[in-house]
Amino acid sequence: MVIIIMGVCGSGKTTIGEKLSEVMNIRFMEGDSFHSETNIKKMSMGEPLTEKEREPWLKSIRKEIDRNLEQRIQCVTTCSALSRKSRGILGTNRAEIKLIYLYAFQSILMNRMAKRKNHFMPADLLRSQFEVLEEPELSEALHVPVDMPAQEVTDFIIQE
Repeated sequence: MVIIIMGVCGSGKTTIGEKLSEVMNIRFMEGDSFHSETNIKKMSMGEPLTEKEREPWLKSIRKEIDRNLEQRIQCVTTCSALSRKSRGILGTNRAEIKLIYLYAFQSILMNRMAKRKNHFMPADLLRSQFEVLEEPELSEALHVPVDMPAQEVTDFIIQE
C-alpha cells in the first residue's frame, strides 16, 4: 500500500506524512524532494508552476510509487496533487493507493505559512494553489480537516 498525502501548501503534508509513517513504521517520501532545481527556484521567486512544469515532477514521483508497489514496500508520500490531471499521472485511482486530502480555510493555512522557516514556497503562492485546486471526490480520497493539532489529524487518519 502507498498512502499519498495531498493538499495545498501549508496544509501539513510533510508533518502529517512523517507522523503517519512513524506511527505505521513505513517509509516516508517527501514529494518536494523530486522537484527540479529550476522548479524550486521559480517557486522561491513567488511564481507558480504551470501544468507542463509540474508534469516531470509528477512522473518522477509516480516512478517511485510504482517501484514501491512492485517491491511491496509500504510508504507514505506527499504531493500537492492539486488537479485531476496530476492525480491521473500519479495513478491515484489504483486499489493499492490510499489518497488523503488535507484541507483548511485559506486564512488558517496563510497563518501557518507565515510562521514556517526554511521552506522554498512563499506564502504568496497559496492563492495560486487554491485557484488550481480541484478537490477530489469523497469516493477518491479521505478528506481530513487540518484545523486541529497534527496528532489529532494523524489519529483520525489511522482510525479511518
